[in-house]
Amino acid sequence: MNRAELLEKLSKVQAVPEDLQHLTSTADMQTLGVKKFSEGIVLKPSSSSIKKISNIKGSRKNCENPPKKLKLDPNFVDFNVESSESDNTNDGNLPDKLEEKMHAVDSDECVNNIQIEDEISVERNFTSDKSNKIENMIDESKAKIIKETEKECVIEENKSVGVKVNDCDTQENREPAVYVTLNRLPEIQAAREALPIFCEEQSIMEAIKENSVVVIHGETGSGKTTQVPQFLYEAGYTKHNKIIGITEPRRIAAMTMAARVGIEMNLPEVVSYHIRYQKTVDEKTEIKFMTDGVLLKELRHDFFLSKYSVIIIDEAHERSVFSDVLIGLLSRIVPQREKKGDPLKLIIMSATIRVEDFTENPRLFKQQPFLIRLDSRQYKVQVHFNIQTPEDYVEAAYHKVCKIHKQLPPGAILVFLTGEKEVMKLCKMLRQTFPFEDRVDLNENKHNNTSVVQNTYRKKKRKKKDDQAESFCSLPAKINLDDYSVEPLDTEDLQHQFSDGEDEMSQSGNFKILEEDTSTPLYTLPLYSILPFEEQEKVFKPPPPGTRLCVVSTNVAETSITIPGLKYVVDSGKVKVKIYDKFAGGISGFAITWASKASANQRAGRAGRTEGGHCYRLYSSSVFEHEFPDFSLPEIKRIPVDDILLHMKALGIDRVVNFPFPCPPDNDALKAAERRLVLLGALQDLQKGESYKDIKKWEYSAKVTPLGKAMSRFPLSPRYAKMLLLSYKHNCISSITAIVSAMTVPEIFLRSNVSLDENEKEDNKIVWKGIKKIGAGKGKSLQLGDMMVLLRTVAIYEESKNKVQFCVRNSIRHKAMVEVHKMCLQLCREMNRAFEDLTVPLEFKIDPPNDDEIEKLRKIITTGFPDHVARRCSDEESKKDKHLKNSYKCLDLEDPVFIHPSSILFEELPEYVVYQEIVHTSKYYMKGIVEIEPEWLAAFAPTLCDISVLLDDPSPSYDAEKDKILCNMKGTFGRWQWELPCMRMEMPRGLLKYSWFCYFLLSGEICPFFKAYKMHLRQCPSVMMKSWAKLLPQTRHLLEAVIGKEVDSKASLKRVWQEKPKYLLQEFWEWLPDEKHLEVECKWP
Repeated sequence: MNRAELLEKLSKVQAVPEDLQHLTSTADMQTLGVKKFSEGIVLKPSSSSIKKISNIKGSRKNCENPPKKLKLDPNFVDFNVESSESDNTNDGNLPDKLEEKMHAVDSDECVNNIQIEDEISVERNFTSDKSNKIENMIDESKAKIIKETEKECVIEENKSVGVKVNDCDTQENREPAVYVTLNRLPEIQAAREALPIFCEEQSIMEAIKENSVVVIHGETGSGKTTQVPQFLYEAGYTKHNKIIGITEPRRIAAMTMAARVGIEMNLPEVVSYHIRYQKTVDEKTEIKFMTDGVLLKELRHDFFLSKYSVIIIDEAHERSVFSDVLIGLLSRIVPQREKKGDPLKLIIMSATIRVEDFTENPRLFKQQPFLIRLDSRQYKVQVHFNIQTPEDYVEAAYHKVCKIHKQLPPGAILVFLTGEKEVMKLCKMLRQTFPFEDRVDLNENKHNNTSVVQNTYRKKKRKKKDDQAESFCSLPAKINLDDYSVEPLDTEDLQHQFSDGEDEMSQSGNFKILEEDTSTPLYTLPLYSILPFEEQEKVFKPPPPGTRLCVVSTNVAETSITIPGLKYVVDSGKVKVKIYDKFAGGISGFAITWASKASANQRAGRAGRTEGGHCYRLYSSSVFEHEFPDFSLPEIKRIPVDDILLHMKALGIDRVVNFPFPCPPDNDALKAAERRLVLLGALQDLQKGESYKDIKKWEYSAKVTPLGKAMSRFPLSPRYAKMLLLSYKHNCISSITAIVSAMTVPEIFLRSNVSLDENEKEDNKIVWKGIKKIGAGKGKSLQLGDMMVLLRTVAIYEESKNKVQFCVRNSIRHKAMVEVHKMCLQLCREMNRAFEDLTVPLEFKIDPPNDDEIEKLRKIITTGFPDHVARRCSDEESKKDKHLKNSYKCLDLEDPVFIHPSSILFEELPEYVVYQEIVHTSKYYMKGIVEIEPEWLAAFAPTLCDISVLLDDPSPSYDAEKDKILCNMKGTFGRWQWELPCMRMEMPRGLLKYSWFCYFLLSGEICPFFKAYKMHLRQCPSVMMKSWAKLLPQTRHLLEAVIGKEVDSKASLKRVWQEKPKYLLQEFWEWLPDEKHLEVECKWP
């Protein structure tokens, strides 16, 4: 059918113009004529005042003449058109104001284009259907007018009684929407639009605007970490010089996410990161990624976080101690900022969080946070379980990777293991099976920073003279490198070298390595927390052409990390957890356990980031369902809380037990931490109440001392902070700073990459090689033990010209020494801030300590670890039980402990030692050993001593220089009642001390004035020490006067004399004849 025929047929059925005039258009029916009706209204302002009115509302107020009954044209629908249904309405019951409003449209002065009912007859040819629709619209319009009228009536009543009505009550306070335009690259924008969270931007931003606290629970790979900060930036949350802050649980996540968001926004200068020792924050920063510890430190200087508009706690399921404390503090800061008119938004994000800890915790959030669930992910991940759960998961992972590499399509592989040793072991076996020969050359081209190191080690067994100056820390001139398999590899390989014997041993493992396959090279890279950042970055770069990337990682790759091209995940299901004794803070051990279901889901989610993938779980579904816990135990329930307890006390939170933690720590752990801090002098030692009812007054209520306040400013454990403060007093800041920095960084010396359980002796031998080369010296230096090794290690490293070479030669982890160096600089800056008269040079240099300085260092270390004392078991005990040979007894354990084989004091076996920590493997081993003298314990740990035996020979004496009464005493130490040697120490306060004070006072040793009258005394001063001394009036009165004012030194006597000049005059008269009274009164000091 052509166009002409179609038009001809349409003209036959077309309505005539006369019929069309009787019809109403659909647009007119929908608007009901209101638009045309409002256009015809002419407003006549009142002579008294001019008021702004809407189209209909308030129009009658400005009409002078009474209304006339009007009838509308069919195309105009008035709000008071009556129908058969409207006759039964109770319009007569409406207030007068409502009646006026209902008839406001009837004024002939306000409406010019409406004809009077008498002049026109309306054609009533509407269908019943149309009439019903119009009547419904009329009813809705009436209801709206009634609601507005009632509101105005209430406002006018409030005004009549003097109530002030704000504009915001009568009119919505709407701010103009802010949208910051970003010039993104097309491919970036396309990638963002593919993310599941992108289509939820409006709902997320509306929820954030309407709620102070929002919890976003979204699937892994949905784009939470990268997109939510961009949503906030585009919505204007960085205006008025505010910053969007995002906390990450790991440093690598903070750095990589900052780089990624900067690239996506095409504004890398706006996005920065701040981690310990390193930051890129400047005045241009508007989005800041950081670790949770950095933000917690900022709270000390700016409690309300005034420069932030939004705080995002990312990966909240990690539940670190710092993140839990941050959430608790922010739950109180957010309402306070709201009251101040400067709102702060808190966003908690995670894929596997237990939302009930936040949404159903009224103690944490009084108003329930708004929950957003994102149930979709960008790419699907298929999960495969093993039929059986293998015993050796490393072997199972090896065979699974080999199978994937040989049989499955291209795509990167990510393997999850428990620790560095297993990671390096599997990497080595995969490299042997699928060698990649050109790896060195490619790395040299890409990473110029390692070329110098590689060129240094081009030849095996090359000997080079040391570049250290001859000093106390110089190494031997000749070092045999034959024990090392030094290959021309990159820095990471240089940090993990083996001896030849270790190589052979690791090859002959419990399972057979497959034959070498050179047809399909595998680019294998390790990934763990202490790996240098330059090496960690390699996993985010494309692999060399013709190879498949395989990353073998610990759980560091579990969250907030996207590896390009990752398609396959191999999950061992295991995790290595450090377990602490919550009662004895220095005892720890590692346990390999099943991960949680939440962690397993996080690991599987790594494969669905850039494309669909597969997760191969090396365990059965039955084990997953019955053995895996739903969520990991929060860190605050697993570790000692001494550090965080002191920081919170310093912030003024005295009763930490009442703090709103998402999951509070055990009360027993809080008690133990408070007890240790009291022992260190950081908290006051509160006296317990006399009755059980008084427990609440003192329990958990110890306040911070001035020493504790000073200790809390350092980013260290309270033990190390106290050592730093004492180093200022004893002028040994450089040495203590080096020791403390080295103690805080774990595993400075390299260990072998074989299993600890199977090759424990070989592992200790590898560590011993590095420690033996550094050494601790002899004599007094050796008494400083492992701390002397650390001190010499830091000193040599700082003096070395080629620091990497020094680390390789001495089996030292280079990244650990870089960390130590940064820590030393940070602590020096903190010391300069803490003491105004102190200027510690940042060009860190350590002078060799002499014997006196070494003794000071030993004493300072003892004050930091007063409860970490161990005593060697006697020979008689060893003869009775052979298992006790070379063993020690410590305060916290019933079982014997031993010096770790890696300690420099392993063969020395001192009688008394202090230790840094105890680790539990097959036995309990002490690490970080320093030899101490038992007589120090009474001075540095008096609360742990029971000193009650005062020796008569030699008799007590008064030390005028120290203004103390000294005596020889004996006692015991600790729970095992170790007998302490005879000690010359200050006499403990009591009746005996006051008696001796009276004796030295009358003898003239304390005050020379009394010496002139010694020959005129009625009784010898020694009578004060007799058992019947109280029977004499003069001795009894003198003792009562001294005890009443607690005078037991020259300083306390002068203090009382300033308040009461005639103090002890009457009592001294009783010791003198009457003729001397006037003379004494005139000369009384």
